[in-house]
Amino acid sequence: MVERPTNGITAFLTIRGKRGQEALAFYTRAFGAEVTEKNLAEDGQRLMQAGLKINGGWLMLSDEFPEWRGYDEPEPKGVGLHLQVDDADAWAERAVAAGATITMPVDNQFWGDRYGQLTDPFGHLWSIGSPIKE
Repeated sequence: MVERPTNGITAFLTIRGKRGQEALAFYTRAFGAEVTEKNLAEDGQRLMQAGLKINGGWLMLSDEFPEWRGYDEPEPKGVGLHLQVDDADAWAERAVAAGATITMPVDNQFWGDRYGQLTDPFGHLWSIGSPIKE
């Protein structure tokens, strides 16, 4: 049986440019994602839908399908995904090594976290935070 989210909110990303399978590989390398489900479209290449677990949370994604919507997907903006982790520095470094771009370096923040932001190779914004270590 395939493991899937059963409650709460799950982000669902659309990956532009037929790069869905590339995104699965990136999220696995960058964030230690576990692919729980992967379904290809009838063309055998694009992702119809995939499920991932990252640090205990869920993420779903697919390639874009302009033939169904009538338009190409716009560039992602206005939404970010947050990862609360044990070591923001290590998670950010791993994401950068996998191909992410730092947009706000990880640093101590007034609310008590080490926090930073990055953009993945597909244009999605991620923030990463962890408690400041004493």
